[in-house]
Order: sequence, then structure tokens, then C-alpha cells
Amino acid sequence: MITWHELYMVMSAVVPLYVPMLLAYGSVRWWAVITPEQCGGINRFVAVFAVPLLIFKVISASDLYAMDIRFAAADTLQKLLVLAALAVWCRLAPSSLAGLDCSITLFSFSTLPNTLVVGIPLIAPMYGPHAADLVVQLVVLQCIVWYTMLIFLFEFRAARLLVAGRFPGGVATVCVDPDVVSLDVDGSQADGTVVQEGSTTTVEAKDGGGTTPPFGVRLRLILPMVWRRLIRNPNTYACVLGLTWSLIKFRFHITMPAIVANSISILSDAGLGMAMFSLGLFMAMQPKIIAGSNTVTAATMAVRFLLGPAVMAIASAAVGLRGTLLRIAIVQAAIPLGIVPFVFAKEYNLHAAILCTG
Repeated sequence: MITWHELYMVMSAVVPLYVPMLLAYGSVRWWAVITPEQCGGINRFVAVFAVPLLIFKVISASDLYAMDIRFAAADTLQKLLVLAALAVWCRLAPSSLAGLDCSITLFSFSTLPNTLVVGIPLIAPMYGPHAADLVVQLVVLQCIVWYTMLIFLFEFRAARLLVAGRFPGGVATVCVDPDVVSLDVDGSQADGTVVQEGSTTTVEAKDGGGTTPPFGVRLRLILPMVWRRLIRNPNTYACVLGLTWSLIKFRFHITMPAIVANSISILSDAGLGMAMFSLGLFMAMQPKIIAGSNTVTAATMAVRFLLGPAVMAIASAAVGLRGTLLRIAIVQAAIPLGIVPFVFAKEYNLHAAILCTG
């Protein structure tokens, strides 16, 4: 049974996280001291500088040689179980595209918590510094593996829409402009580049009536897009550089020069608060806090706070986690949805309002 002292420790870790979020929300909605144009600049600063440097600092300070393999395996198994269930859902859904759309959103809700911003500050006072180090290991996997998987799913959906929508009944070719970093649904990007017809990738349809291109065709369209998204994402560099420095630091027992460490800290220390501030700005820019119907909101909350932790409990038990490790695994799976899945959903125009509510 949780004691009042433990409850206070949890609240003292969680409540301060939401203070900057509420300030940001009020600054836009109630007091009008920040304009929508200024919100874009603040969000850009958070995405390009604050959060990547925070990721680098957290990962580089963690001893990855002491990684708990079973703990990481439980997290991986949870996501694989959800992916397998969603793959079956896609096959059985009346519309394969509708099934894919829902599957991407459900994967985000059930398996991608806000580990960096909420998870570490919450779990550290509950279970100690070692628990926080374990959660950092999941941050590494989440940023490098699972966010890449999420981008792949979004691009897979975009490729299907692009090819099936433009060439519904015959053989054709698709050429992707080298500057395009995503196969957006309508073929256009924010920077003005366009997905064009050309002679790069040949598309299916021997019977003249097929609408779904072969998987190999979609894969040839998707992989370049995923690569371009990753190499232009500051979080990718933050993860790789943080991982590299962590391996060097704890292998050879060397420290970062003070002038470099202090330069990173001055921005990364602001990363946590700025990330929550940015989330509050996102919420304030939406027409309403609760997007969609109450039924949809209740269903997504059940997926986030019940289904995700339940699958994690099954995965943890399967790999042999017991005691405190089991509790840490379940708690980190039950924290709110991460910010990055919402950012991706907004960029790809897929259920962004629902994820903002989450």
C-alpha cells in the first residue's frame, strides 16, 4: 500500500511538469500574451535544440554497459505483441487502409509513452536512481528503434495512398524528387517540393483493375523517405551521439571537457520545461482540448492506461521480471503518451487531434 510520503514524492515529481504546460496553455488561450506565430518559433526551438540536447544529456550520462537485458526484452516483447495483434487487425478490417490508419494510432497509444519528459522524473523518486537508469535504456530503444518503426508505418501508408490514388488501374511509374523527405498523402510538402510522375519505380496491375501496388514497389518508395526523415531529425543525432559518448565514457572512464559539458547543460536543463511548455502550446492551438467524441476519447484512454500496461505485464512475466523490476516496467508503460508520436501524427495528418488529447 502506498504511503502518504510516497504519494507526496510522486506528486512533487509530476505536478511541476504540468506547471509550464498550463502556463503555455493560458498564455495563448486566456491571456493572449503569445501569438500563434510565436508558438511556431517556440515549438521549433524545442524540437531542434532543447529536446535533442536533453536526450543527449540523459543518454550520455547512463551506463549502457549495465543495461538490464531482461528489462529491455520485456519492453521489446510488448511492442512486438502489439504489432502482431495490429497486423491481424489490418488483415481482418473491412477496409485495409482504415485498418492501417487505426493500427498506427493504436500502436502509438499503447506502446509509446512519454518516457523522457514524464517517465524519468516520475520513476526516479518512486524507485530510485537505478530505476531511472533502466528507463533511460528504454529511451534509447524508443528513439532509435521504435520511432523509426513509426516513421516506416506512416510512410508505408503514404506510399499506398500515393500509388493507389494516382494509378488505380494500370502500369505506371513514380519518380520521387530528391528533395522530398516524405510521401505525404497529397504529394506535397511544406517546403514546396512535389512527388512527381517519372521513371524510377514501376507499378501492378496485370488485370487492369488492381489498386494495391506490390509490397516491393512500396518498399522502394518508403525506404528513401525513412532515411531522409531520420538524417534530418535532430533527435536521431542526439541518440547516436549520446550512445557513442556513453560507450566511450564508461569504457575508458573519461569525462567530457567542462566547456563542452556546460554548453550542453545550459540548454538541456531547459529542455524538460520547454518540452512541456511546447505541449501546452500545442493544446492551446487545438479547437478544443477533448477532440472527437467521448466514446473515442474513452477508448483511446483505455488503450493508453489499461491495454498498454496489461500487455507490458504479460511481456514482463514472460521474460521473468519480478518484484521491483516488474513494477517499474508496468508504471513506465502507464504514463501519458509521448510528444513525438503526436508530432508525427500532425505531420502526416492522421488522427492528430486524438493524439493531442492523449
